[in-house]
Amino acid sequence: MKRLTILFCLLALAFFCFPGTVSGQDYVLANARERSNKLPFKLINNLMIVPVEVNGVELSFILDSGVSKPILFNLYDQDSIELRDVTQISIKGLGEGKPIEALSSVGNTFRIGNLTNTDQQLYVVMDKDMNFSSSLGVPIHGIIGYDIFKDYVVEINYNRTFIRFHHPDYYQPKTSNKTVILPLEIENFKAYIKGGVVLQGQEEIPVKLLMDTGSSDAIWLFSKEEEGLWVPEQNYEDYLGKGLSGNIFGKRTRIEQVRIGDFVLKDAKAAFPDIGSFQALLNIGDRDGSLGGEVLKRFNMVIDYPGQQITLSKNALFNEPFQFNLAGIELEHAGVRYVAERITNVSGVVRKDDSAFGNVQIMLGDQTRVSLVPEIVVSAIRAGSPAEEVGLKEGDVILAVNGKPVHRYQLQEVMGLINSKKGKRVRLLIERYNKDLLFSFVVDELFKE
Repeated sequence: MKRLTILFCLLALAFFCFPGTVSGQDYVLANARERSNKLPFKLINNLMIVPVEVNGVELSFILDSGVSKPILFNLYDQDSIELRDVTQISIKGLGEGKPIEALSSVGNTFRIGNLTNTDQQLYVVMDKDMNFSSSLGVPIHGIIGYDIFKDYVVEINYNRTFIRFHHPDYYQPKTSNKTVILPLEIENFKAYIKGGVVLQGQEEIPVKLLMDTGSSDAIWLFSKEEEGLWVPEQNYEDYLGKGLSGNIFGKRTRIEQVRIGDFVLKDAKAAFPDIGSFQALLNIGDRDGSLGGEVLKRFNMVIDYPGQQITLSKNALFNEPFQFNLAGIELEHAGVRYVAERITNVSGVVRKDDSAFGNVQIMLGDQTRVSLVPEIVVSAIRAGSPAEEVGLKEGDVILAVNGKPVHRYQLQEVMGLINSKKGKRVRLLIERYNKDLLFSFVVDELFKE
């Protein structure tokens, strides 16, 4: 096949591996005299979401330093997108499933801010289950990584949510006594950083970690008992994310500290993924795990692939506590629902603090507004969790949290309302089989002394 037009009528991430890739043109600045390009991003669930134009169609991508070539996997809201020079391939990634069929396409034009590549190779995964939009609450069409990191010095400011691509010939590093410069090891299109971890009451263990901005988690560690990397006694089985070849499960725990350079993070969230999820990786070599967005977002950084180094400085997020799913439920968007709200007070005056929500508003007279909003449902429940113990079930539709209607909040904000504070009582109003039910439970410390 030489040309294809795809027509559609109508999310914790993991790493991917692919067959041999085709080299293509690099990304170039639109103006040869430009020395850098600044691009804003959205930070959602510790992931950077950036706008990317693919063959003239604007899409939303996760910036994922753990992936080599761009991947498209969810184009449900696009009327059409044209892909060039398409061939069918079979690919395998993380997860416990089988290889899946996909498409490889070359000669595509990508634009990211003022950076352009007119010969970009990409992969298209046609599996409709590869959809991170429902779990993140915003449209996500793909992931992109190494190809835009490899030729530029990439400045990432998590605090102010922007990325700046610096031309390496003109970049002047800014260092101070608050910054630390560390070496990066670039292997097979991926960047690795060395650090140390303390599990429970032992000496620090040196680790080599994949730097993975496409993971919303904090740190993943591989169980290597000969090196002292073992799962702490206090842990629980948990769903860790979705890989290209299926779901990834493992043991969730907390470790005493993570050290990156001179920076130390205490009481860090960690996970030990089941090794079966990594069957796509023929040899993990000396890699000990991965460093994800919940750690990386605590730094402003300059990633220099050409110079093979990274500059780190603490930002305002550094001392934020690590977030655990205390309630034990996962939420996702699943369709839409109509919500009616009165927009006037008892005197018939429109409330000043009232604002529209949803994508469609229908006014009924001058007192009521009906809006079409995303429906938030329970997608999974952890065994033994407070949510399971009180009887919540997969498929329950969340209507309100502690009296607050959820349609006025983003998906991740709703998760924050539920898991905001240890020892807090949470009241969930849900809909099940057209009946409204109220559940109440207390979210408490997961790892008690």
